[in-house]
Amino acid sequence: MEDVLAVYARCYDPARPVVCMDEKPFQFLGEVREPLPARPGRDARQDSEYVRCGTCSIFVFAEPLRGWRRVHALPQRTMLDWAAQVKQLLTVDYPDAETVVLVMDNLNTHAIASLYEAFAPDEAF
Repeated sequence: MEDVLAVYARCYDPARPVVCMDEKPFQFLGEVREPLPARPGRDARQDSEYVRCGTCSIFVFAEPLRGWRRVHALPQRTMLDWAAQVKQLLTVDYPDAETVVLVMDNLNTHAIASLYEAFAPDEAF
């Protein structure tokens, strides 16, 4: 834990940005019954019953010291999806950085092996 805190305590360095990454599943919900709008003297009403209309995975990248973020929604979350997001981070978002310090959790798709699964070895490296 101290290692992560030390990374967060670093001063801003555009050549070595500290980028935090997380992802979360998100489900799309629809109404079973039409909500009733608010009226004078009465709050809006919404039934707790819902219809599930699918899911997606939301990838979020943030560099707090720069005030930058990128959010990207995909239909699923696979090792190839994560690898493509990392590639965009390095080639589009930070093409001139010497090193990008990426802080992320230990989800099974967040591994160097995912990069080698998605790309040729020289590119994955």
